[in-house]
Amino acid sequence: MSSGILLAVLVGVVVGAVMGSLGGGGGIVAVPALVYLLDQAPLEATTTSLVVVGVTAVFGAVQYGLAGMVNLTDGLAFGVFSIAGAVVGARMALAVDGDVLMALFALLLVAVAWLMWHRASHQPEADLSYRWLQLRPFHLDGRRAALVFVVATGIGWLTGFFGVGGGFAIVPALTLLLKLPMRRAVGTSLLVLAMTSLVGLVTRVSGTVDLDWELIIGFTTAAVLTSMAAGRLSRRVHPKALSQVFAVFLILVATYTAVNSLQSLLA
Repeated sequence: MSSGILLAVLVGVVVGAVMGSLGGGGGIVAVPALVYLLDQAPLEATTTSLVVVGVTAVFGAVQYGLAGMVNLTDGLAFGVFSIAGAVVGARMALAVDGDVLMALFALLLVAVAWLMWHRASHQPEADLSYRWLQLRPFHLDGRRAALVFVVATGIGWLTGFFGVGGGFAIVPALTLLLKLPMRRAVGTSLLVLAMTSLVGLVTRVSGTVDLDWELIIGFTTAAVLTSMAAGRLSRRVHPKALSQVFAVFLILVATYTAVNSLQSLLA
């Protein structure tokens, strides 16, 4: 096994641990690692991230679904609303300079860190889910549906543009907007990630993007296996602690990403 593949596997373990326990954030780790540790171009790295995050999300969603921890209606609605944003974001990413993309990514990391820290103090433990959409008998809260549409479309754009699944934003949205408890929000988020990552990936690969499939297979396999293990272990760890540790980690990654991208822009 080459050193590059071995490093990809190690990063895949981190990505899987984050996704399995937090329902997202894998792309946040994967993109800087692919760019700065594995020397991939930003467009190639963000596209690779979509593959890894999407496949890992599929397995995670199935695992949480079998445990009854996925709100299927909410997840499908979020996923469908996110599609338009994912397509637009992916198209925009093809036209943006790589160093500019990474500088913007650093700003995104800071915003995500704030969201994760805020989420740690606002996580409902009981299932107080807001039933804004019900199929039988049919019920739709128009005002709440409009909010879900706006939030989901924005998350879809993040997915397409930055090559991140958007779970870091989906989980807070599900807990704060729809009052889902943490574990149910994590499971539902993984379903949305699988949908939006696939759309973003299809949009990108229709362009000229060269992918290292040997690296992707090693990366994805490690991420999937670790994600499933983390999904089980996360039941024993308080969600607040997980979110706060990840928020601190994001600030460190954001600082490193910003310094490197600014040096390239100013060179």
